[in-house]
Amino acid sequence: METLVFLFSLSALGVLYAMNSIPEFQEPYVILGIGAAVLVVVFLFYFLITRANRPKDALFFVFAVFSFTCVIDLTSALEYDGIISGFMEFYRKTGEPYLGTAYAIMMCYWDGIAHFIMYLMMIGRITDRKGYRTMGLFWAGSLCANMSVFISGIVAGKYGSEIRPVFWLNFVFLLVPVWAAITLFTRPKDRPLIGGYNAQQAQSMKLIWRPVDLILVLLLLAAMAFTTLRGLAALDSPLEACSVYLRHYEPYLKDPVGYPRVMMLHLFFYGLPLMGAFVYGLLKPGCSWMSDWTVFLAGAVIQCQWAHVGGALHPGTAAPFRVPADALWSVAAANLLYAAVPALVAARVHSNPYFFLKIAPFPGQTGLPNSEEKDTKYKDK
Repeated sequence: METLVFLFSLSALGVLYAMNSIPEFQEPYVILGIGAAVLVVVFLFYFLITRANRPKDALFFVFAVFSFTCVIDLTSALEYDGIISGFMEFYRKTGEPYLGTAYAIMMCYWDGIAHFIMYLMMIGRITDRKGYRTMGLFWAGSLCANMSVFISGIVAGKYGSEIRPVFWLNFVFLLVPVWAAITLFTRPKDRPLIGGYNAQQAQSMKLIWRPVDLILVLLLLAAMAFTTLRGLAALDSPLEACSVYLRHYEPYLKDPVGYPRVMMLHLFFYGLPLMGAFVYGLLKPGCSWMSDWTVFLAGAVIQCQWAHVGGALHPGTAAPFRVPADALWSVAAANLLYAAVPALVAARVHSNPYFFLKIAPFPGQTGLPNSEEKDTKYKDK
């Protein structure tokens, strides 16, 4: 099925070429109508061809339809970078002109490559009746961050006065992953929920005897400090440290397109509390929620950092807002490490989860009934 989805998604190129060639299809409200109609038609196509063996997971249709839009996003990025032509010229005039900004170009590359690959992999696992919950949470975090920054940046940045009708179609790509995230969070986990002897042993160790966790705590604290610095800089804090950082390291935060500032505020108000919660989760045994939220934040931060670093270095960004040459390597290293920290924490939680499991009371202890004490098996995916 994933092969069929891949091949059918390529038909998006024909839709774009037709719209680029027919002037009647290039009016703002016509673009909105065609965009909505294409989403409906693609959904109906997959709904009809699977009628004999309907997938039980509704997210199959989300991944299949969104795969089609990934080809559109990749085409947009390639055309704005001058690699191809003849597909999206009309869209930059009467569609979404802000897609030509450096941040949006990098965002479209991520959607057209990373998200596309994830969709095909998750479709394959659904078809094979296998679990994909962890990958799904990573995708949900990535797309929620992607679209929330994108929509907010359009409204708050210099393109806020150039909103066209097709802008409202973006809310589909924000609200659907929010629903998908809620769906995935509420599904049974594909890992043990209750630990026994091994979990008890792991949770009896102090932090000083868990060097990997100690390093991750220090990295999280450093990431929290970095998030605070950039968040305050985005808020135009008069602190000297913020002024120095803006002037000598990341002037891109002041780019009038708005995306960098909005992204920093997202990380400041949402990412920072989660990082603080992860520090708590590495200190306090039995925080079973760590396995889900670390993956979700890892997807969000990696996507944000890709678009942010790529946008800051992209030639489409005005020279005064690019990273200064003498600070390039230090800024790149800091941003890459920042992107890696949540992923490292997620990898730690999933590779050795005993510290984060609830401990089942042993027979004779107060707690669960005997039938529940013995139930330490894996839940179905």
